[in-house]
Amino acid sequence: MKPLVTDRVGALAGYTPGEQPRGGRLIKLNTNENPYPPSGRIAEAVARAAGEGLELYPSAMADELRERAASHYGVRAEQVLAGNGSDEILSICLRACVDVGDRVAYTTPTYSLYRTLCEIAGAEVVEVPSRFCADLADTGARVCFVCNPNSPLGYGVPAAEIEALAGSVDGLVVSDEAYVDFGDTSAIGLVGKVPNLLVVRTFSKSFSLAGARLGLAFADAGLIAELAKVKDSYNVSRLAIAAGVAALDDHETMVSSVARVRATRERVAGRLREGGYDVPDSSANFLWVGCGDGARDLYQSLRQGGVLVRYFDAEGLRGGVRVTIGTDEHMDRFLELALAAR
Repeated sequence: MKPLVTDRVGALAGYTPGEQPRGGRLIKLNTNENPYPPSGRIAEAVARAAGEGLELYPSAMADELRERAASHYGVRAEQVLAGNGSDEILSICLRACVDVGDRVAYTTPTYSLYRTLCEIAGAEVVEVPSRFCADLADTGARVCFVCNPNSPLGYGVPAAEIEALAGSVDGLVVSDEAYVDFGDTSAIGLVGKVPNLLVVRTFSKSFSLAGARLGLAFADAGLIAELAKVKDSYNVSRLAIAAGVAALDDHETMVSSVARVRATRERVAGRLREGGYDVPDSSANFLWVGCGDGARDLYQSLRQGGVLVRYFDAEGLRGGVRVTIGTDEHMDRFLELALAAR
């Protein structure tokens, strides 16, 4: 019997998400979730949505959310696309813009899902070892992904660099801004000015809605209309739409949560540096903790002590671990173990 899937799918390694342990034994600092709960208004809004019209399809374009997001971010509703998490929007970009054999480029190290999505699309992957997105300009790519701030290293990419890249290529430039609220390097001010730029956001991190699966894209209205052609018919549920609207309406709760995370991030980074670790500045809700050949040992030592962080067994990343910023209590436990291991 012939394989039931295509050769391309059969050859895929697939994306490996961070471990999601069952039960509460481990302190989870491995998947960049916000340690603080979302706005209380969100639960109320979702409860109302759950009691009204679940037998009906949601708005196909999540119109209420688009309108609220447009008002909040200073764009027009036609320049907004909602997705089932920002990961779906990344997939939509490739579905709409890339044919089999076309090139997709990004600098490395970066978000490992990019490669998986490219392989699914049958694209030629061009990985450029660099911190500078300008190095993507000569790749001939149909799509360039810029992880801003970068994951897993945490550095931000100035909007001017993203604008320069978009001006030097014929394809689409995607500024993937999952962590941008924890820094200050967004390219969203370029939306409407740079026609081949797409800015992608998520509610998973700063808004504490990882469980809701909700993302947004911002771009030229014509590009949004083209991307909408290849999305699923009703890709965002009524409950997620209600959650997103309520989250934007209570923006102050997100800002407060982010401020707490940023303060903890700087405190922990300082302690780690004093303890001899190499910790670069971060614009995200995590730290990259460089420890050379001892990275895997540190990961295992922390896990044995009840703290789960992310170790990447991949080229360029084996010399450190990525540590999500949790509550102060959680980070104190992490520091206790990490400094003792040093």
